[in-house]
Amino acid sequence: MQHVLILGKDGQVGTELQRSLSASGQVTALGRDQADLNQLGALRSTLEKIKPTIIVNAAAYTAVDKAETDQATAQRINAEAIETIGHFAYQTNALVVHYSTDYVFDGTKNTPYTEQDATNPQNVYGQSKLDGEIALRHSGCQHLIFRTSWVFAGHGNNFLRTMMRLAMQREQLTVVDDQFGAPTSAELIADLTALSIWAHRRDLMPSGLYHLAASGQTSWHGFARYIVQQMIANGMSPSVQPDKVLAIPSSDYPTPAIRPAFSHLDSSLLQHQLDIQMPHWQTHVRRAVAQLAKFTHI
Repeated sequence: MQHVLILGKDGQVGTELQRSLSASGQVTALGRDQADLNQLGALRSTLEKIKPTIIVNAAAYTAVDKAETDQATAQRINAEAIETIGHFAYQTNALVVHYSTDYVFDGTKNTPYTEQDATNPQNVYGQSKLDGEIALRHSGCQHLIFRTSWVFAGHGNNFLRTMMRLAMQREQLTVVDDQFGAPTSAELIADLTALSIWAHRRDLMPSGLYHLAASGQTSWHGFARYIVQQMIANGMSPSVQPDKVLAIPSSDYPTPAIRPAFSHLDSSLLQHQLDIQMPHWQTHVRRAVAQLAKFTHI
């Protein structure tokens, strides 16, 4: 029987994975308190004790701006820990599922990025995630690497929940309108992870790198405006109206880390491999807002 180990169980994707993988065999889900990727020796000991046949790593250092001044920690969690996991998996013939990011690209392209496009991270976080991809591939283990983008869920800390909260408090919002990508739900990521593991175990999906992002594209401003529209459609009474979600350039909202201006991922390879069609980004946004509209506090 398969023994699935989920790392990062308390994050957006980790929470959804516990649902989507619940029927995949024995499942052990660990958070940072039980499996800290910043402690490489302890991580190896945990893997040796549990002896999983599938390791799904949803843990990561995701503080993009903080990483600019905390490079060592970002590198240890996003790259060195992945190397540790990969070496263990190679020695035990386990499968590793790992998540990466659209921030491995520089954003200078104007059509969706494929798996074959050259990487060129513009910030420490993106470089550390790319180094993790490389380390996992070089380990020689069975692996599925999923690059995704703009992850959100109805739980956890993310852009959607932040915008919903601010929309209830303010009469005007300003959001950058010159960065483009595809908001992708943790629910979709988890569901396609489960399907991909099933396909891989039946030799229907080879080890490798796949882009996993919703279809369509928008800006952060477009994302925020759609969220407010859906709040109203679901009977909420936000203080801000859609026409008061104002567009600003990134130069008006400077951050320590450079973000790619365009980072939409082309998921054609994964769609072909699994014989599926990616839903439009608005689909899961509508669902998340509808679910959150039932609660008083966002």
